[in-house]
Amino acid sequence: MNTADLGLPVDVPSTALFTDQYELTMLRAALKGGTAGRRSVFEVFTRRLPDGRRYGVVAGTGRVLDAVENFRFDPGVLGFLREKNIVDGQTLDWLAGYRFSGDIWGYPEGEVYFPGSPIMRVEGSFAECVLLETVILSILNHDSAIAAAASRMSSAAGDRPLIEMGARRTHELAAVAASRAAYVGGFASTSDLAAGFRYNIPTVGTSAHAFTLLHDSERDAFRAQVDSLGGGTTLLVDTYDVAEAVRTAVEIAGPELGAVRIDSGDLLLVAHRVRQQLDELGATGTKIIVTSDLDEYAIASLAAAPVDAYGVGTQLVTGSGHPTASMVYKLVARATSADPKAPLVPVAKKSSGGKTSIGGRKWAARRLDEYGVAEAEVVGTGQVPAELADRQLLVPLVKGGEVIAREPLDVVRDRHAAARAGLPLSATQLSRGEPVLPTEYAHGPSGS
Repeated sequence: MNTADLGLPVDVPSTALFTDQYELTMLRAALKGGTAGRRSVFEVFTRRLPDGRRYGVVAGTGRVLDAVENFRFDPGVLGFLREKNIVDGQTLDWLAGYRFSGDIWGYPEGEVYFPGSPIMRVEGSFAECVLLETVILSILNHDSAIAAAASRMSSAAGDRPLIEMGARRTHELAAVAASRAAYVGGFASTSDLAAGFRYNIPTVGTSAHAFTLLHDSERDAFRAQVDSLGGGTTLLVDTYDVAEAVRTAVEIAGPELGAVRIDSGDLLLVAHRVRQQLDELGATGTKIIVTSDLDEYAIASLAAAPVDAYGVGTQLVTGSGHPTASMVYKLVARATSADPKAPLVPVAKKSSGGKTSIGGRKWAARRLDEYGVAEAEVVGTGQVPAELADRQLLVPLVKGGEVIAREPLDVVRDRHAAARAGLPLSATQLSRGEPVLPTEYAHGPSGS
């Protein structure tokens, strides 16, 4: 059974302090001013994709659901807030009983998005919604950035599998989240055992150069590894001389040697030479795995090389140059009073510098052309046009404070593959360009 995102404990007992202090400042002032209970709608969106990217990938939704459930102000957290005089007594009393009781809608995890897409919508009282801003953005911005990089890499790799191996290049907890996001984006496995334990992602790993250097000779190192792991193991062949290492590897493991790994040099040239040598030695089934600071461009450049799999680390866990998705969390509608029946009115920030937003609770749909290929992201308020009613993108994630949309990670991974396949072919081009779909706005009366 795939246990991913089925309500397993998070890595910390509470997510309540994964927030910025100004959230509590606003809460304190709203409680005193009598506006904390006003029904409100917040939306997560991005104004633009990273420069040159054609689409974004929604990732981290399952982790958001865990974070919302674990957003609790326990005695230790309340004691910290009291000791540091961050909030007053009235606010501490309110926080002690905090449980999110509203609704959350969002694009299904693994779906693609574009500028202006209402990726997530959080509805409830102002007080309970505003507290979730930082933790939601922290998760979605990180995971979506990693998943987008992973998607580009998996597209460039085609049918060749990708191994996530970036744990040593980022924070230890971020590494686990990155492994999860990479899996959503199309990676097949991870070297990070914590990610395998937490999310049931397949794990792989053999040896590093240190293991070869430990031994008196490369032959001794290979013999020890084969004796321990069997002939199907992967041997690292670039510690000294690659050609000599390949000969030794096949001699020790036999023609059934599982794979060799190349971690340095001109990978295109070396891969061709190693493939020829393996075939001449009768190891025609031995695979070639390449690593060494790969990104989507390097992977694409190796498309014609006899490579069977790629291991990617640094560039993946840093978003391949774009470590954040630049998502924001904005209030787009609020009630005219604290009365539960009070109507919602749209609100929006108006400022210079491109940081404006569009008011009103939004829906989103993806319009298809006559061939079933996506041609536009349509975002609107009010009534959804009949022709787009069955193409809506937002789904319920939390209802009345209860999570209702957990799903196995393999389902999310498959959804992303299908969503990417439904975009125009130019979506997977690595050349710089604009978003592959335009975002169209359909304005109408805002619903309450």
